[in-house]
Amino acid sequence: MASFAAFGFWVTARMWLNPQDGIRDNPTDMAQFQWMMAHGARVVTELAYPFTSDRMNVPESVNLMANTSVLSVSLPMTPITLLFGTRAAFLLFLTLGMIATATAWYFLLSRVVLPGARGPAWLGATFCAYAPAMVSHANAHPNIVSQYVVPLIIWRTLRLAEPGRWLRNGLLLALVIVWQAFLNLEILLMTAIGLGVVIVAMALARPGLRARIRPFSAGLGVAAVVSAVLLAYPLYVQFYGPGAYHGLPWLIRGYSTDLASFFAYSRESLAGDARSATGLAKNPTEENSFFGWPLVILVVALVWWLRRNAVVIGLAVLGLLFAVLSLGREVRFDRRGTGVPGPWALLEDLPILHSVVPTRWALAITPIIGLLLAYGAEKVRELAARYPDRRSQIRFATVTGLAMALVPVLPTPLPTKRLEPTPGFVTSGAWRPYLAGGRSVVTLPLPDTEYAEPLRWSADTGLEMPIARGYFLGPDNRPGRHRVALFSAPPRPTSSFFGTIRRTGEVPPITERTHREAVEDLRYWRAGVVVLGPHEHADALRTGMTELTGIEPEHVGGVWVWDVRPLTG
Repeated sequence: MASFAAFGFWVTARMWLNPQDGIRDNPTDMAQFQWMMAHGARVVTELAYPFTSDRMNVPESVNLMANTSVLSVSLPMTPITLLFGTRAAFLLFLTLGMIATATAWYFLLSRVVLPGARGPAWLGATFCAYAPAMVSHANAHPNIVSQYVVPLIIWRTLRLAEPGRWLRNGLLLALVIVWQAFLNLEILLMTAIGLGVVIVAMALARPGLRARIRPFSAGLGVAAVVSAVLLAYPLYVQFYGPGAYHGLPWLIRGYSTDLASFFAYSRESLAGDARSATGLAKNPTEENSFFGWPLVILVVALVWWLRRNAVVIGLAVLGLLFAVLSLGREVRFDRRGTGVPGPWALLEDLPILHSVVPTRWALAITPIIGLLLAYGAEKVRELAARYPDRRSQIRFATVTGLAMALVPVLPTPLPTKRLEPTPGFVTSGAWRPYLAGGRSVVTLPLPDTEYAEPLRWSADTGLEMPIARGYFLGPDNRPGRHRVALFSAPPRPTSSFFGTIRRTGEVPPITERTHREAVEDLRYWRAGVVVLGPHEHADALRTGMTELTGIEPEHVGGVWVWDVRPLTG
């Protein structure tokens, strides 16, 4: 436990040591999760509706079931959020998520899979929680690194075979399934597929297990029915409620794994760096497959050595399946397309699967390797006990092999950068008079995947400050788009106008039509005030807004403020 905690605080050390810092390589997702933590606190304190919210994307709403709402964490962490703020809640979520993941895997390995094998269990659990892919996702994806429910699902699934306890075991499995569903559905899907493959392999290879099919099937049926009942309404909201979408954007569905990345090192690994990793993954947060040559060779050797173990063979088949699926619709090698279609091309348009990011199938290889390392270490222990006169040689060879494979992938602390403090205009509540009558705050630039500071501001007010647009997944309602997911709301003329200024620093030509569209958009957003905080193109943004509206701004509480109520009526 102490070693797991040491690793967790090591990875997040810079954020603990520098209270003004945030995630450098993914600040927008960090802002989104801070907003989600504030939403959870609002659900508890104000009994707000948990599955959608009108505090972002005014005048529409955001379907939080179709986004990373993490209700199973944000609700119980409400006291932390209220007492210490959303940054502290996010950081604690991230750090404890990794520590809890290692602890849960250690429990499963040492008590269930390999009873009494503490050393092998520690090795496997540490890899499961702190492998390169997990540290990569620690760049502001706490819902993905928090995989502590996965070992519990495996544990309760294996317990289904106990005779005479099918009802109790089925109910307990249903509860952990529901827990994971409100943490991350993508991980739940991968866990279900993985368990299915391994259990079938065990049933085929071990005829004695077939006598337990009846209690297992009965317990599985109970788990399926109970979890379906408990999740029926939330999933209905996710797939059919306001703000539901039909599949991820085509660009995101193209996030695939480069075949060469399996043999490379992640930028967050001891042997890696940004220069060698760039281009092998879409961004620093999606380095799902960076294991390095020595570890790949070790895993292949372990599978061959332990090939008589049905579980090992099942894990190997599963790992190969996930690796192939992660290659996406076209196989890429060393940053170039090969023209070879991947099997995913046949599956990506199917319901449910069209909402999976292909490269994340490779993320599921991490716990498979962790389990294989544990099985291998336990086999070495058995060998050492069988040949005591060769114990020192066996241990030396084992330590040498593990060091060559694992030392290069040891994690380094996440890179951080200083966050701009929330402006006094926001923290003082000076925005309140402008929002009477159900109005909203429009920020410059408007928030999206590249600029999410307004979400952090809103979170710091406990979501009392509603904002126009935002950073979320919602349906593209434009003609011919078929409600496919879009990051943020569909563009409007004024959001595109300020998006151009944000990217170029230049103010586009302003015409009578541009002015008319700006007034229409401000009325659509129910704008009471427009706010411009610190930004590298602040001068151009200020000029553009002033010329669009003809209203001179005031500098209040660290921001420029346009009172647009006379325009919006």
